[in-house]
Order: sequence, then C-alpha cells, then structure tokens
Amino acid sequence: MSELTVTAPDRRLRVAFAGTPEFAAQALRAILDAGYVVPLVLTQPDRPAGRGLKLQASAVKQVALAAQIPLLQPQGLRLDGRYADQAASAHAALHAAAPDVLVVAAYGLILPVSVLTLPRLGCLNIHGSLLPRWRGAAPIQRAIEAGDAQTGITLMQMDAGLDTGDMLLSKALPILAQDTAATLHDKLAALGAELVVQGLDALERGALTARPQPQTGVTYAAKIAKSESVLDWTQSADLLARRVRAFSPWPGTQFSLPDGRIIKVGTAFAVAAAADQTQTAPGTVLRMQAEGLDVRCAEGVLRITRLLKPGGTMQDMSQWMQGADDLTGLVLS
Repeated sequence: MSELTVTAPDRRLRVAFAGTPEFAAQALRAILDAGYVVPLVLTQPDRPAGRGLKLQASAVKQVALAAQIPLLQPQGLRLDGRYADQAASAHAALHAAAPDVLVVAAYGLILPVSVLTLPRLGCLNIHGSLLPRWRGAAPIQRAIEAGDAQTGITLMQMDAGLDTGDMLLSKALPILAQDTAATLHDKLAALGAELVVQGLDALERGALTARPQPQTGVTYAAKIAKSESVLDWTQSADLLARRVRAFSPWPGTQFSLPDGRIIKVGTAFAVAAAADQTQTAPGTVLRMQAEGLDVRCAEGVLRITRLLKPGGTMQDMSQWMQGADDLTGLVLS
C-alpha cells in the first residue's frame, strides 16, 4: 500500500484535464463545480460529424470554452512522434500550467511517460469498469456483451501500461437486463464524475490510498469493430441479444435478407426454441408477427422487436410489418 500526499493542504489542487466525449465532459463539469482550479484542458481535434460532415467540437471542448479555460487540441503527445511540434507545444503548456495532477477520462490519445510524470502527483484516470476486468478501449460494451452482472468506475493512478496502474477508488454499478451501451454509459459517466471529485478531495487531504490491481481476473476490452455489427446466427440467441444491447447506438447490429437488403436491429431478446424448431438451420425466420421476428440461432431463438428498413426509421415490429413481405421461412445472413 502506498500513500499519495499533498504538501500544501492550505490551497486547492490545480487540476489539468484531458478528455474528449460526454463521458469526460461530465467529469470536467463536476471538477469545476467542486471549486478546483483547472489551468488547462486537452481534448481531441474537432472531427467531421452529421450529414454535412461539418467540424464539431468535442463535448469537453464545449465545456472548456464555456468556462474560459485554456485549451489545446494536439493530434499527438509523443515528442518523437509524427506530431512532434504539437506534442512539444502541449508539453510546454502543461509545464506553464503547473498542475498538481492531471485527470484523464476517455481522452483517446496515449499519454507518454513524459506527460505521466509531469504533474507532481501524476495522472489519474477515470475508467469505466471494475479493474482489472475490462482494461482497454471498450469496457462498457464488452461488459454487456459478456453478460456481466455488474460493472462500475475505477479511479486509478496511471502508469505506462494499458490500464495497469494502481487503483485509488472504485464503485460498482449493476448492469440491468434492459441496459444498452448508451444507458450504461450515461450512468457510468455520472458515477465517474462523482468518484473523481471524491478522489480529488481525498488527494487534497493526503488520504488517497493506492493499491495494486489483482493479478487474477484480468480481461481486455478490445475496440469495437464495425464488422461486429453483423449478427452471426451460428451463435447463441443469448449472445446475440446481448450484442444488440452492447452495440447500441454504435455500430448497431444488422442482418441481410436473401435479396441483399440490409436490415438494422433496434431491440431483441432471446427466447427458447420449441421442440419442433431445434433442427431448423440457423438464420431461418421461424415466424413473423407483431410481437417480433423470430430467428433460429445455434442455441435458442432471437426475437427482434424493433427494426429499421433501408432509408427508413426504426420501428416496432407491428409498424414494420405494415406493407412488408412475410419473411417466414427465409434464411437470413
């Protein structure tokens, strides 16, 4: 066990911040609301978004601009990397800001050792899982996909490894049967904002204890690939139902009709296969009714209750059926 201590408890910590999406923006708002001085914010460069592909500021950038906090958007932080000039400017700005600690949340850039060791109290990361389970890029989605009963937030001291640093605080959160990546993200974002303020308050008092991560139970949450959106009927209905929730809203899930049309799936759940359905080939549409589209899987049946036609909008099955051909008996891919 090791203790992180603050040598000047008579003043508020100077907390620099690095993050990009709404998950991080909630934490930044909470840090500001708690009265901490934020001398500098780092976030990803503006990205094209929407149908017009106009450049859009990140959620963290919007918070920083509203609070009139100095802001940098380097494309890289490695002094020997492709964007060495931008990295050098970011290092100089961090030195000038003189933060006591750097809080990192879903930033999207790897922090080199030169940044990790720059603040006198190092860098704290808000991670969306109960470490050491689901280290890596997509802990929220992978926890749902795996059928985990709970997840949570871990506040950790960053080191050069991939989410391998000592744990400082953690709090669990149940994963409900209806949770999607979107709903679970929102709950974890709120929990992360709460926990980081608790951690900073404890750090300021010299009462934040670091403990190494267990060596057992380590899993990695690989980045979500767009190719994972295609439903594989040779897998179990339980797994496919979890993937529908895990990949909502991105990249979504879909299947193809025999004529090549792609149908996107909104919601689905697993049901048991009847005795006369167990020999049916995976991907076969068993029946099509207002309650859902039943598709045979390797194990069980996936009942799809919301779908989206090409060029249409997401609809309940009862709406989707209006004017649609009967798919019963077709084999989907």
